[in-house]
Amino acid sequence: MNSSQKKVAFMTLGCKVNTYDSEAMMEIFERADYEIVDFTEIADVYVINTCTVTHLGDQKSRKMMRRAKRLNPDAVICAVGCYVQVAPEEVEKIEEVDLMIGTKNRIEILSFIDAHRQDQNQRDFVSDIMREKVFEPLTISEVKGKTRAVIKIQEGCNQFCTYCIVPFARGPVRSRIKEDVVAEAKRVVEMGYREVVLSGIHIASYGVDQGNTDLIDLIEELDKIDGLKRIRLGSMEPKFVNASRLKRLAVLDSFCPHFHLSLQSGSDTVLKRMGRHYTTAEYLDIVNQIREVFPLAALTTDVMVGFPGETPAEFEETLDFARAVGFYKIHVFKYSRRLGTKAEKFEDQVDETVKTARSHILSELTNELEEKFLIKNDGQIAEVLFEATHDDNGYEGHTKNYIPVVLNTDEKINGKIIELRVLYINTHSNKLTGNFI
Repeated sequence: MNSSQKKVAFMTLGCKVNTYDSEAMMEIFERADYEIVDFTEIADVYVINTCTVTHLGDQKSRKMMRRAKRLNPDAVICAVGCYVQVAPEEVEKIEEVDLMIGTKNRIEILSFIDAHRQDQNQRDFVSDIMREKVFEPLTISEVKGKTRAVIKIQEGCNQFCTYCIVPFARGPVRSRIKEDVVAEAKRVVEMGYREVVLSGIHIASYGVDQGNTDLIDLIEELDKIDGLKRIRLGSMEPKFVNASRLKRLAVLDSFCPHFHLSLQSGSDTVLKRMGRHYTTAEYLDIVNQIREVFPLAALTTDVMVGFPGETPAEFEETLDFARAVGFYKIHVFKYSRRLGTKAEKFEDQVDETVKTARSHILSELTNELEEKFLIKNDGQIAEVLFEATHDDNGYEGHTKNYIPVVLNTDEKINGKIIELRVLYINTHSNKLTGNFI
């Protein structure tokens, strides 16, 4: 390694989309002959890709900016991403920060760094994201150290739920050109990857800005790629799912029956206050349609507790609804007041101790539901894509419906897809055990 080679370190907070954006920026640095090092190491440049979904995301983002400058006072500190986009005036007050970029113009990061090095002045490159109409061409040509490749297919959200800061951080929906998505998928397959995960801020909106395509059209195009064995979807709006789309997905061998359908609450009155565009009855009907076509589909979701005005009775409705659906997993999180959203001004803000208690109760229910779903899959024949080694038990992989499976074997099987009988043996584990047929 060249001792004079410049070094860059990344800290990525938040979602899979942020992870993708960071990896795309890493490639920009690598093409400029930077070495990527761990965030704990001394580097010439530190990039903090921030999150602002909750106030904890803001807090951690600020902490990482200051930590980077302590690691190397002479380094260039670049704050990018969602928190910078929605609160540039807050970030500007953090004296450790040299560059502010937001959720656009990240492709220009090297020229911004060069400009800063000329005079050492703090620079703000945050632009008005709400005026954006085009998908920023941040792409990945090389996936680093994983079995499945995340491909970003769209940016932005037009929903404006009353609690959510994301549309203000990411701007309106911009879809990536279908041919570009297909080209990236072909690249990762040529590198040996067998599974891609389609990711974005609101993937159900893919194509709405283009007028002549939608998400299912894209999936059907990707299904034609030789060697691509699995296509998995990121989080999506429930009402995107309907009978005709399910019928089209059912005939695709590569489609993974794992639906992460955003719920947020199991109470109709809370959903209305949230500005969600469905009722619990509509959601349950969608779930039943999915299970008619994919009986063992994994249904995962996000549920927020402590939304303003959430009563004990409304919280009980959420618990009852979660049981009625029979989710595989629920991502539980507490409502966080976000400046600039409608809910921030709502009365009856719920006390933090109540939010914490409700999140514990829902998490306990989640564990029960997870165990029930694993038992439901006991004895099934399933194809498992294996990843890294798993402790002393052999290898761990995932079925198409995203259940973790452990196989004890001496054979080197990482990256391989193997058909196994999966068994529910260990009641203290959230995994199934695989047996050769």
